[in-house]
Amino acid sequence: MEESDLDIGFKDSTDDVPRGPAALHSVTALSGMYQDWFLDYASYVILERAVPHLDDGLKPVQRRILHSMKRMDDGRYNKVANIIGHTMQFHPHGDASIGDALVQIGQKDLLVDAQGNWGNVLTGDGAAAPRYIEARLSKFALEVAFNHKTTEWKLSYDGRNKEPVTLPVKFPLLLAQGGEGIAVGLASKILPHNFNELIDASIDYLQGNDFVLYPDFPTGGMVDVSKYNDGQRGGVIKVRAKIEKSEKKALVITEIPFGKTTSTLIESIIKANEKGKIKIRKIDDNTSANVEIVVHLIPGVSPDKTIDALYALTDCEYSISPNTCVIIDNKPSFMGVSAILRHSADKTVELLKKELEIRLGELQEEWHMSSLEKIFIEERIYRDIEECETWEAVLKAIDDGLTPFKKLLIREVTREDILMLTEIKIKRISKFDVKKADEHIKGIETEIEEVKNHLRNLIPFAINYFKQIKKKYGKGKERKTEIRSFDTIEATKVVANNAKLYINYKEGFIGTGLKKDEFICDCSDIDDVIAIRKDGVYLITKVADKVFVGNDILYAQVFLKNDERTIYNIVYQDGKDGPLLAKRCAISGLTRDKEYNLTRGTAGSKIIYFSANPNGEAEVIKVHHKPKARLKKLVFEFDFGQMAIKGKSSMGNILTKNAVQKVSLKEKGLSTLGGRKIWFDDAVFRLNVDGRGLFLGEFSSDDKILVITKNGFFRNVGFDLSNHFEDNILIIEKFRPGKVYSVIYWDAGQKFYYVKRFIIEESEKLQCFINEDPDSKLISLTEVEYPRFEIHFGGKNKDRGNEIIEVAEFIGVKSYKAKGKRITSYMVENIHEIEPVVKKEAAPIIEDKAEPESGPEPKQPNIHEDPAQMKLEL
Repeated sequence: MEESDLDIGFKDSTDDVPRGPAALHSVTALSGMYQDWFLDYASYVILERAVPHLDDGLKPVQRRILHSMKRMDDGRYNKVANIIGHTMQFHPHGDASIGDALVQIGQKDLLVDAQGNWGNVLTGDGAAAPRYIEARLSKFALEVAFNHKTTEWKLSYDGRNKEPVTLPVKFPLLLAQGGEGIAVGLASKILPHNFNELIDASIDYLQGNDFVLYPDFPTGGMVDVSKYNDGQRGGVIKVRAKIEKSEKKALVITEIPFGKTTSTLIESIIKANEKGKIKIRKIDDNTSANVEIVVHLIPGVSPDKTIDALYALTDCEYSISPNTCVIIDNKPSFMGVSAILRHSADKTVELLKKELEIRLGELQEEWHMSSLEKIFIEERIYRDIEECETWEAVLKAIDDGLTPFKKLLIREVTREDILMLTEIKIKRISKFDVKKADEHIKGIETEIEEVKNHLRNLIPFAINYFKQIKKKYGKGKERKTEIRSFDTIEATKVVANNAKLYINYKEGFIGTGLKKDEFICDCSDIDDVIAIRKDGVYLITKVADKVFVGNDILYAQVFLKNDERTIYNIVYQDGKDGPLLAKRCAISGLTRDKEYNLTRGTAGSKIIYFSANPNGEAEVIKVHHKPKARLKKLVFEFDFGQMAIKGKSSMGNILTKNAVQKVSLKEKGLSTLGGRKIWFDDAVFRLNVDGRGLFLGEFSSDDKILVITKNGFFRNVGFDLSNHFEDNILIIEKFRPGKVYSVIYWDAGQKFYYVKRFIIEESEKLQCFINEDPDSKLISLTEVEYPRFEIHFGGKNKDRGNEIIEVAEFIGVKSYKAKGKRITSYMVENIHEIEPVVKKEAAPIIEDKAEPESGPEPKQPNIHEDPAQMKLEL
């Protein structure tokens, strides 16, 4: 081997001309190759693998799977292994990616009719091996996703086959299935939406009406879409599990959030329990066809607070950020779900128009050939060819015979038409039925006119198409995910105490690791601590193993953010020899680890007296002066209740300018804050103190809230802000003991209407005040003192005159457990409340100055004879 054979084209440092084989090619720097290759790779991944196409909503692998299944379709199931092998003719990335994509399509239960063990989206269990499971295209897929005549084709990767560029899908498939993919430099995350709602939105768009789309998930659960942002970048939704309280001191998770499985959910709960953030006894997973995760609670633990803790500290609630990215004109594009639906509806109209035009052309061609055949046979043109000696003469004779009738045809007669006529057999000519041929042509003309009418009214035709799709396939596809507004749950308010806080007053340290020092309180590892020193300086810091907060610590405690009810009563000396000042203040939100001052900040200031009062209590203190000439009053008392609560930066009031020996507590006081004002927000079904929703009143420590549901249950509950409430609330108000309620209800067991009057008793558990039969109905509930109801009879008793019941005279006040009194034995058409009467013993009503004690007249219920069709209007 000679030296020249080893020359690979590197340039000599003194010679710019390459030698050897490289002299025949240009030299490319490695960096240039990398740049081109990377861009090619990124484009390929974006266009051919990760991001769905706008027109049909499918990624290439999904499109190729469906195309293969259509080619294999004979109405019977095919082994998934066979489908994978067939798809590999079009998809060059191996069987694993094809199998995984097919299983995902099958689990969405829309395009593929699956048979066998295809896994479980609830538990996260995988599908069986491809050789054990089978699939075929669903009827829905065959109807909306395929049409060979309107499909645009291209060669497959090896040039041996043809595959569709996009499938002619006449449905917003991308929004129905959703999609997720990670490409190079971008990602796509499109959430699934409800089948029927997508059809309704498409119809609304075609009719020129506004529409709104929100996600719907196969796993159910609840979703907060207030920041959905039409599915675009920057939007976010919150998804929650559905948790119910069980009577056996347990919580039951019946639906899970999208993107989670029962296994991952249980794992997150166990993890939070091991860290001490929540307190549970054990978890049972009873999931089969439906989710059932039973969380057993430790005795004494609040179920409502545990529910909040599960949402705040586990995967029972988490956020999803959609990012709607699709392929348009071979480029990735970001757009909202509304724009995708509008494009889909327009594309559907375009495809329907193309199908109608193709069908019209086929019908016109069929009409043309049928008319030619009729003329050829009926006018006996075939006899003109008997004496022709050449083929051209035969064709000319037929053409001449058709000439008088050409004006009746819809297009010119071509040579191919004449050739077709020459192929008609004598047997067919002999059995030709003119009447039957006329009926066939008339039927074609009718269908042509129908197609032309559809083309003239294309939008109504498309709307009817969507309606038929919904009618045929919409059953069983109702919304599964409940749209709700979620309140923000602060983890620090619901986390269980999993640590103990200690303090070293001498050295100025606090923390959970100072177990040899003085115990302060229980806390959690995510709490904040407030520390106040004797010089008036205070700061907020996070709970840690050991943290220095300064010498001469006066007070340390777990800090509650935005707590306006904990009031600090303070007496401090302004400077070394300054006056004594008193102040009352609350300390709410602060910047962590930043020092603040409760005094005026004068050098030498110090706190003489301090108390922290969780409910704004105001005590009485004694101030002892140092003896001094001409000072007559050495001791005086001061009541903090006389002071207003001001800001934490306020100076305070001068207590005395004389030197003070000591300040001591004389007696503890009562709260000066009054009752706590509570509101009920029906958007999130939670209590609040921020003024959102229905004002329930001012509540003291012993007050209760009354909840009455639409299905005839009631309970009393405290005004803790962590309380959860039922979704079917009829009345929620401050509980008034002794209040009499009047009720009319339908007893499903006895098949009669009953009336009863009762006083609600205190009970934290739900109590039924009508018949407990699930088919029994609450008809009317009123707190009017002397209510009256008018009965309209129906059925065979419809000619019977109306009756008026004076409820107070008809039945006395009994227990809520009493059955009540049957109103009538006749068939009832309608019962409604009428204006009550005022009894003599009732307090007089002053006209135009005050409303009646009973309040405005309740809305009248509309009651039909069939209780199953009753409409409760309360």
